[in-house]
Amino acid sequence: MRIIAGTARGRRIFSVSKNLPVKPISDRIKQSVFDIIRPRLPGAMMLDLFAGTGNVSLEALSRGALRTVMVDREPACIKNIHRNLEHLGFVDRAKVLRGDVLKPLDYLLAYSDNEGYDIIFMGPPYRDINNKMLALSEPALANVAQARLLAPNGIIILQTHKTEEFAVPAALEIYRVEKYGDTLVHFLRAVRAKSESTHAE
Repeated sequence: MRIIAGTARGRRIFSVSKNLPVKPISDRIKQSVFDIIRPRLPGAMMLDLFAGTGNVSLEALSRGALRTVMVDREPACIKNIHRNLEHLGFVDRAKVLRGDVLKPLDYLLAYSDNEGYDIIFMGPPYRDINNKMLALSEPALANVAQARLLAPNGIIILQTHKTEEFAVPAALEIYRVEKYGDTLVHFLRAVRAKSESTHAE
């Protein structure tokens, strides 16, 4: 794995053991997603849930995001993310937390100075700790919505397997979906008021 663009372009990203439930985002998908969100990156506050190797946050920092908060439940992933931050010189722009995304996430708002996150990325493992397939996206989205972690005009990027079904919280709406083989990337935002939607149209 490597950084595709920005100040750390071409630099290596250290991975974790293949025995861990981590499926790093492919370079192809990462490039496409970052092309889509490029205008949002400069100065952005980012939250990376199920952070894994930290791949997505590291790319965001390289491309101009202000700060990122990364959350993962695996100690080995936390250790590896710290290693990557030190390797790339991004330690002072990141916070790494060991936590379970399936539990209440209200505490994360404070790490955004209580202003919310401009970009929230989620790439849940395809299996949960009980080896149940495709069961993490729905509760994770619900927890993000419940904690009101999105900044005004912020977006959520959710990577799923194409067969995964999930309910979208009433406060959120999907406004774009991209397909890459067996992977879908959903772009979500807060539901807009009718007057705002009408004005935008």
